Amino acid sequence: MPNLKTKVPFKGTPEQESKLLGIIESHKGKRGATMPVLQQAQDIYGYLPEEVQITVAEGLGLSLSEVYGVVSFYSQFTVNPKGEHVVSVCMGTACYVKGAASILERVERKIGCEAGSITADGRFSVDATRCIGACGLAPVITVGSDVYGRLVPDEVDGILGKYTDK
Repeated sequence: MPNLKTKVPFKGTPEQESKLLGIIESHKGKRGATMPVLQQAQDIYGYLPEEVQITVAEGLGLSLSEVYGVVSFYSQFTVNPKGEHVVSVCMGTACYVKGAASILERVERKIGCEAGSITADGRFSVDATRCIGACGLAPVITVGSDVYGRLVPDEVDGILGKYTDK
């Protein structure tokens, strides 16, 4: 199966770009501007593709490598787009011990993409996450803000089926 992380074209709008340029302008020349600008840029686009990083770098007078260094260091940032439905499989200790790896395999097979990527149609993305704090429900997945716990692999298809027609 091809890795779709880099196959989804950037689809920024003029409105998004205008908003980003305004944010950059309001932070220009301020010490420590990189983090808040990147946080707000990710809020605008949902992720930080190379095109957005270039705009931030040029706008703040930084090199692209400086901006990418920040983006790649902090786990709050992502360079991959997220789907309409974000499926997160908790891989924390409790979930992992109770079979999260099998749950993740089933999710990947059902959706048709690997953890860290997005389906070609942009409907779903899959993430293997750290502990989400629902250890008593292990193993756990979330689909957006919906939480599903005490799962076995055979339940995954039914859960994800709820989102295929939305």
